[in-house]
Amino acid sequence: MTNSENQLLSTTIAAITPSDNGMRQQAHQRLEQLAIPHWALGRMMDLAEDLAATTSSMHPRVQRKSIVVMAADHGIVAAGVSKFPQAVTLEMVHNFVNEKASINALARQVGAQVTVVDVGVAGDLSALHSAPNLVHKKIAAGTANFAVGPAMSRAQAIRSIEVGIEVAEQLATTTDLFGTGDMGIGNTSPSSAIIAVLCQRTLAEVTGRGTGLDDAALSAKITTLQNAVELNQPDASDGLDVLAKVGGFEIGAIAGLILGAAAQHKPVMIDGIISTAGALIAASLAPASVDYMIAGHCSVEQGHRIAVSALGKRPLLDLDLRLGEGTGGAIAMNLVDAAVAILTEIATFEEAAVSKI
Repeated sequence: MTNSENQLLSTTIAAITPSDNGMRQQAHQRLEQLAIPHWALGRMMDLAEDLAATTSSMHPRVQRKSIVVMAADHGIVAAGVSKFPQAVTLEMVHNFVNEKASINALARQVGAQVTVVDVGVAGDLSALHSAPNLVHKKIAAGTANFAVGPAMSRAQAIRSIEVGIEVAEQLATTTDLFGTGDMGIGNTSPSSAIIAVLCQRTLAEVTGRGTGLDDAALSAKITTLQNAVELNQPDASDGLDVLAKVGGFEIGAIAGLILGAAAQHKPVMIDGIISTAGALIAASLAPASVDYMIAGHCSVEQGHRIAVSALGKRPLLDLDLRLGEGTGGAIAMNLVDAAVAILTEIATFEEAAVSKI
């Protein structure tokens, strides 16, 4: 990517710096002195360190939570890769906006607001034009079918990332912790293709059943994706090319949300396989953005574990989830609150006047 391609994307990437190692060390020193056996709260203490480093604070602010559900459709559905019809995307956006979906229920449980973004839904959302929790950023009515050609132009790929950056900036004054979410029938297919290319794995290794495909349909899906990647020849050294050739508008927008959060030095909770495909795109454009990512959970989609590992992350939860929407990340936000409490509320041996053994 060159500066001339897009100023917003370039300036956002330039604003992303590694997390604060000095603050990480300060947090580590305090955590080592807590009045508990050494590192007895395990990975929760690791998370507390990460939060101190990403926010440059010994009292990380995470109270104001925003989960952003990026919604778009996919031309690859025409190749028979999904069990559900494309109309479900539009119907589910209505459900999100009416606050009746799974993500709404789980977001309420952690005190998070849900914002839905139409990046490329193949349907009319004008009836929801005045809904305060819906952002209209449609690029096109879904991507093209990448089984027969590129999913989108390079300009559209850049625009999809811009959408995520713009939403992150829009929510910046009311958000301490971002969460990624998605909606788009067929979107495990571009996610699998992205993961295969960027992680240098075969489509058979990273492609799962999505909405519940049987063995025959799964085999056909893998073959379709293999042929599509071979046809489009995405360049693994260029995340924008991968996104344009085999990606999705909502995946690009998720990458942009992550980049926007990282530029603000705010943590972002990554959900399932679609969100993690977006995280891989973000990481390819700005490697330091990985410092601001929290892997919320590991889904049953087999490519997800591979993608999370490629980012150098360990999922906080492994609950056999496979819904998307941001649901796994919402559940994991409880652990973020707990990690901050560990860092800020537990007394050290000295503070508690407890003998250190």
